[in-house]
Amino acid sequence: MNILVTGAAGFIGYHVAKKLLARGDTVTGFDNLNPYYDVSLKQARLDQLSSQPGFHFVKGDLADAGAVQSLFGAEPYDRVIHLAAQAGVRYSLTNPEAYMQSNLVGFLNILEACRHAQTPHLAYASSSSVYGLNAHFPFSVHDNVDHPVSLYAATKKANELMAHTYSHLYGLPTTGLRFFTVYGPWGRPDMALFLFTRAILAGEPIRVFNHGRMRRDFTYIDDIVQGVIRVADRIAEPNADWDGAAPDPGTSPAPYRVYNIGNHTPVELERFIEIIEQALGKTAIRENLPMQPGDVPATCAEVEDLRRDVGFAPATPLETGVARFIEWYRDYYGADA
Repeated sequence: MNILVTGAAGFIGYHVAKKLLARGDTVTGFDNLNPYYDVSLKQARLDQLSSQPGFHFVKGDLADAGAVQSLFGAEPYDRVIHLAAQAGVRYSLTNPEAYMQSNLVGFLNILEACRHAQTPHLAYASSSSVYGLNAHFPFSVHDNVDHPVSLYAATKKANELMAHTYSHLYGLPTTGLRFFTVYGPWGRPDMALFLFTRAILAGEPIRVFNHGRMRRDFTYIDDIVQGVIRVADRIAEPNADWDGAAPDPGTSPAPYRVYNIGNHTPVELERFIEIIEQALGKTAIRENLPMQPGDVPATCAEVEDLRRDVGFAPATPLETGVARFIEWYRDYYGADA
């Protein structure tokens, strides 16, 4: 197939594009290479992709409607996998405008382009952050998610609502993917695994929020990629049994779906740190801090819908994934233990 991957220079986008190329698809990557984190890391990912046949890169900004229209006018896409966004819960507390432009204006431009191009299926990144104050555990796509606790989460919830509107009005098949704490090689420098590894190797303290009393459903990148591609391959369909008197948030009478992609195995932050320490052979210096605004105490994905519909659910043990990340980190940065 001919597939558009937005955010191709990003962590998840890079891995998805790489896997698609490996199976023989043609991939157009779209990214603005913004400086939210080290642009050289993004460029290094792109260099890896550009060395493979079938990859074409277009630099542009999602919020630029003309750039997005040109992208879609150049050729038709069998699938659009929309992973570009302004990420980060904490960054949204100090730079809210960035989320409006990328996550709302940018997403609208993608929806409009897919609508007019009659794209067969749009799969897009949502987030476990949408669950917010929801206390039902594990988190289910059939739960109500109307109480986000960060602007980042609110924009991702808005994306799901916008997608549903286009599925309903225009018959555009859309599938949202709620990612749960993705980690692995080529990961983002603002994420805990990257931050902790760098600090521990440097002998610097790590910042441990909520005094380590948090749990996260850490999900390895290879599992995320497998889920994304399987979901993108399966075009969203209407739920014929949907009932407006008892509405199911995860489905619709329109061709619309939402899935969790998580490991379904929440891990205490203290245990996460121990695993990193063991893999590095070094002990962390801890700086215990209170809970950050916008954070939630625990996440856990209910993944039965994903397992039922695409025959897959993430299962890579955290110990395995952390070891693979640290092996990559030491190779990429030449970090000496």
